[in-house]
Amino acid sequence: MRGFKAVLFDCDGVLADSEHLVDRVLAEDLTARGWVLTPEESGAVFLGMALPDMAPVVKAKLGHLPPDWTEQLKRKVTETMAREVPPVPGAEALLQRLRRSPLPLALASNSSRLELSAKLGRLGFAPFFGDRIFSFEDVARPKPHPDIYLAAAAACGAAPGDCAVVEDSPTGARAGVAAGCRVLGFCRRTEPEALRAVGVSALFGDLSELPGLLGLDEEAA
Repeated sequence: MRGFKAVLFDCDGVLADSEHLVDRVLAEDLTARGWVLTPEESGAVFLGMALPDMAPVVKAKLGHLPPDWTEQLKRKVTETMAREVPPVPGAEALLQRLRRSPLPLALASNSSRLELSAKLGRLGFAPFFGDRIFSFEDVARPKPHPDIYLAAAAACGAAPGDCAVVEDSPTGARAGVAAGCRVLGFCRRTEPEALRAVGVSALFGDLSELPGLLGLDEEAA
C-alpha cells in the first residue's frame, strides 16, 4: 500500500458520524407516509445512496411521492446535521495528521451541497480540503458511478490509480473501484465481507490505522 499521491475521503460514516441521523430522519418521514421503517431498516435499504436514487425506491414502494420530496428531505436532514452531527471518533486527529503529510486531500460525498456544508460547518473540517469538496450535485452521476472520484482525483492533480479512496459503504466503494482508485474499506459499522465483495484493496476498523495503510511513517505523518 505505497505510492499514493492523494487521499479521497467519503464523508458520512468516515468523517461525520451522520448515518444514524439520516436513517432516523428518513425513517420518520417514510413512516409518516405509510412505509413503516425503523432507523436500522432505513439504513439497510438506503446505505450510501444519494437522494435522487432514493426517490424511485420510495415511489415504487408507496406508489406515489410529492414532486418536492427530495427537497423536503434535504431540508430536514440539513437542519438535523447542523444541530447534531458528531465526528467519527479519531477523525479530527487523523485529518490533523494528514495535513502534515505531502498528500493532498479531497472530499467526495453523495450528500447534497447544502447538507454537506452543514456537516462540515458543524465539524470544522472544511479547511482540511480547501476547494476540493464535492457533492453529488457537482457531478453528472452520483455513486456508485465513478464521476465524483474522478473529479476529486483531478482536483488533487493525481491519476485515479495513485489515489486512496476511503469508504465505508459498498455503494461508495464501487464508485472508487470503478474510477480506478485503490479503495480502503472502513469497516467500523460495515460488514467486512460486504466491502471485500466490491473489490476494496484493504480493510481497517479504526481511523488511527489509516496513516499506516497510506504508507506514512511516524516522522512523515
